[in-house]
Amino acid sequence: MSATPSTPPSPTPTPTLPPISVTPQAAFVPVGSAQTLTVNGSLGALTAVAAAPNVVSVAIDQDARTITLGGTAPGATTIAVTDSRGVSTTVGVRVAYNAGTLPASLMLRVTGDPASRDYIRELVQRTIVNATKALPGAQVVVSPDDVNLDGDLGQDMVANVDVPVLIQGEQYFSVNGTVHVTIQNVAVPRISPDILMVSDFPEKLTENGILFSADLRQDAPSRFLYFHYNPPGQPDRRIVLVAENHSTEPATVQFISGRGGPSKYEMEAGHTATKNFLVDVVQNQGHLLQIPGNSTIVIGEQDMPAGTIVTDLLQLRVLQGVAAVHLTLVAQNASEDPADALLSGKLLTSVVKHARGIYTIPEFHFATQWNVNDGYLELPIGQIPLPNTLAGEALSGDYGVLESFVVNVQNPLSTPQRIAIYENPRGGRATGTFLIDGVLVQSHQVPPFSRYKIRQYVVPAKGFVRVTIVTMPEAGSSYPLRLIFAPDDGSVAPGAPGSRVYNFGYFFPRNRTPALPRTAQSARRIATWLKGVGSGACVASQVPSVFSRRSPHAAVEVGAAARLRAAERRPQPTPPRRRPPPRTRAAWWSTTPTEARFRGSASN
Repeated sequence: MSATPSTPPSPTPTPTLPPISVTPQAAFVPVGSAQTLTVNGSLGALTAVAAAPNVVSVAIDQDARTITLGGTAPGATTIAVTDSRGVSTTVGVRVAYNAGTLPASLMLRVTGDPASRDYIRELVQRTIVNATKALPGAQVVVSPDDVNLDGDLGQDMVANVDVPVLIQGEQYFSVNGTVHVTIQNVAVPRISPDILMVSDFPEKLTENGILFSADLRQDAPSRFLYFHYNPPGQPDRRIVLVAENHSTEPATVQFISGRGGPSKYEMEAGHTATKNFLVDVVQNQGHLLQIPGNSTIVIGEQDMPAGTIVTDLLQLRVLQGVAAVHLTLVAQNASEDPADALLSGKLLTSVVKHARGIYTIPEFHFATQWNVNDGYLELPIGQIPLPNTLAGEALSGDYGVLESFVVNVQNPLSTPQRIAIYENPRGGRATGTFLIDGVLVQSHQVPPFSRYKIRQYVVPAKGFVRVTIVTMPEAGSSYPLRLIFAPDDGSVAPGAPGSRVYNFGYFFPRNRTPALPRTAQSARRIATWLKGVGSGACVASQVPSVFSRRSPHAAVEVGAAARLRAAERRPQPTPPRRRPPPRTRAAWWSTTPTEARFRGSASN
C-alpha cells in the first residue's frame, strides 16, 4: 500500500504595517521662516532627511510627533520621514521668498472742492503700490475698484477704507492682505502759480542723469511740465522727481499731477496729461506731502520703457514749514532703486535744443465781448513765446501755460442767432482739451489750418450768452491754435459722426464755473450777476461792466494777446467739409516728424 503525500502548509500572510501620514502633505516655506508638519500613524523614533539640506533645515520633536522645517535658500526638495518600523513617506517642499511686504496702514491727506471719488480711488491705488515693498520681478495687484468709497469727499471730511492687495511673482510666494487707508480732505485755498518750470531738454534720452533742478520756494507756487522720450534700443528707464528738505523743519507740499504715458504716441501722452491736469487743477484736487527735516523723498516716478514718451503736468507749492524745497528730475534705469536717483550724476545736455528753464507767465486770462454780427473773434492759444529766466531756450507754443477766456457773446438782432466755436490749428496737427462752460470737451488730432466745431450755441434775440473757456497747449501737438467764434456754418455738430470732438460731460455743476483769478470786486460782481443768469442766457441790459477789468498781473499778457489778435485778424478760407475715414488708435495719435513740434524727437 503506497503512502499518500502530505499537502504542504499554506504560508501565513505578513500583516500590512499602518502607513505614516504627514499633515500638510506638501510644505511651502518662506526663506527665513518655519513651518511645522504633524506626523500621524508612526511608531517609535522618527527620522527626517532632506534631499537638499542647503534648501531647508529639519528639526524633529519626538514627543509631539512634529517636524519643523526652516527655509534656508530658494529651491525645491523632498523630506523622507521614517519611523522605527522602517515605514516611510515623502513630503515635497518648496522654499522661496515672499513676494513682498504690505504696509499695515496708510494716511492720505488730499485737497479738493470736493475731492472726487475717482481721484481718491486712483490715488489710494498708486499710494499702496508705492508703499508696498515688492521684490524684483514681483507685481502688486490692487484695483481702484477695490477702494470702497460711497461718493466724493468734501472738504474737512475723513474716510476710512480697507483695500485688498495681492503681491505675486513667478519665483515667489504670493502675499495676500488688506491695507487700511485713512483719507482726510484738508481745506486749502486755490492760488495761481507764479512761475512755470519746463524740462524738455534733452528730449531724447541716450543716457541717465539729471534733467532739471530748481528750488520750489514757499513764496512762489510753481507749475512744472516735463516731456521726455526714450528711443527704441535704449534700456527701459524711469523718470524720478526727488524733493530735498535741507532744513531741520518739516515741509508740507501740495502736489497736483496730471501725467500722460508711457505711450509710443507723443500726442496721446500730451493729451492725456492735459486732460488729467485740467480736471484736477480747477478743483484744486491734489495730495499733501510731508517732507521731514533734513531728508530726501521721491515724490513722483514714471516708468519709461524703450520707445515711449512720458509727460507730466504738476502744480506744486510749499504750504508750511521751510522757505524752499529743492526739486530734481532724474532719468535712471528701470532696474535701479528710485531712492538712489540722485546718484545718477551729471546734468544732461544735447546738441538738439529744446526748452529747459523757468518762465514767468504760467497763466493767461482774457475777457472780451463779441457781437454776433461782427467779424469773427479769434482767440490765439500758444502764440506768445515766453522768455527763459535761465540760460536756455524760449518756450514756443506756451506748453504748460493755462489759458482762460471769458467771452460775452451779444446778439443785438431781433431774431435768435446760431453761433459756434471752432478749433483751427496753425502750426501742425494738434489735439485739444477744453473746459467750456464747465463741460469737458476733447478733440482728437486735427489737421493744420482745418476748422472743426467744438461747441455751438443759440444766442437769444436782444440777449447774450456768457462763455467761459479753460484750456492749455498740449505737449506733443503743434501749437499755436486759434479758437474762432463765428456764425454756425452748418458743419457736423461736435460729437456727431465725422467730428473730431468727443467725450462730453459736465465736470462742474451747472451753477458753478471754474475759479479764475480776478480782482475781488470783479469776482463779487460776476457772482452776483450769475445768480440771475440761470441757463447762461439773458438780455443784454443785465450785463455788468466787468469785462473791462483784469487782474493787474495779467495786463501785459492781455495787451500782447490783443495786439497779436488785431494784427492777425483776417479772413481765413474755410476748407471743404468732408467726413474723415475711420481711424485706428495709431492714426488718431501718431504724427509725422515735421509735425512733432514740441517733442521734436524724430529729428534728434
